[in-house]
Amino acid sequence: MTSTPAPVPVHWKLVVDSADPHAQADFWSAALGYTVEDNSAFIEQLLGLGALPAEATVDFHGRRAFRDLIAVRHPDDPYDRDRGTGLGRRLLFQRVPEPKTVKNRIHLDLHPGEGRRADEVERLTTLGASVLREVKEPAGAWVVMADPEGNEFCVH
Repeated sequence: MTSTPAPVPVHWKLVVDSADPHAQADFWSAALGYTVEDNSAFIEQLLGLGALPAEATVDFHGRRAFRDLIAVRHPDDPYDRDRGTGLGRRLLFQRVPEPKTVKNRIHLDLHPGEGRRADEVERLTTLGASVLREVKEPAGAWVVMADPEGNEFCVH
């Protein structure tokens, strides 16, 4: 009898379609306390090799960034120092031409800690989020919010 080897854990990232990926990265890095990835050294390498046209880049906070995508990562997680790409918890924002039109099928739940929900909702609102509704159910209470591009998330 042969045994099947245990599956190797799969690295993943959550990808969010966006009209303005850089503004979304700024919002979510502030909302989560994450770090905006710095891919500038990798971009310069690609430009030097002729593998990336200059028009595929933008200036973002004084450094080169990809025009159509940017990610934020947890500051304590490992990352590839040559590329600036996170190897752990991360959100990638990619530019798409169409606006958001329907409710998310997947969303983030933020857990700021016991007794901190109201303060966190206020802080996120000052960053550009909006409150959609407050929910009180037998299973718990939370606030449904939307980021600056209308993507729903919850604060518990």
